[in-house]
Amino acid sequence: MSPAWRFAPFAQLATADLHDILRLRAEVFVVEQACAFQDVDGADPLSWHLWSRDGEGIAAYARLIGPGIKFREPSIGRIVTAPRVRGTGLGRLLVAESVARARALFPGEALRIGAQQRLERFYAGFGFRTDSAMYLEDDIPHVEMRLGPEGA
Repeated sequence: MSPAWRFAPFAQLATADLHDILRLRAEVFVVEQACAFQDVDGADPLSWHLWSRDGEGIAAYARLIGPGIKFREPSIGRIVTAPRVRGTGLGRLLVAESVARARALFPGEALRIGAQQRLERFYAGFGFRTDSAMYLEDDIPHVEMRLGPEGA
């Protein structure tokens, strides 16, 4: 069964949805990964937000950011699934849905992600290609990856 996706720009996020999104991001990126960093980085108000809920809260989330904000190209970031849904395939559905939504928002443009290096093969499965050397972001190895525009 396909999840019910919700998609909105920041100004249209309900307060409860924003709370739950930030809670999941903190649970995974700050607590689980033991990484003290500024998750609320100023890009959220400039982004579109994609998420799905289950009976326990936000199960999957990503944000789509226009060109020139994080990277020259439009980008997808803060890709996260709740620990309780890992291994169910929801992460793959999230990335596929994120790419489809980004293609609709930014037609004909390449997409870029800053991926944790351990997930490089996962994102390569969607056509992303490594486009940088490894770099440390908040002491976690990352690589930039690029997905060419449709038809490329």
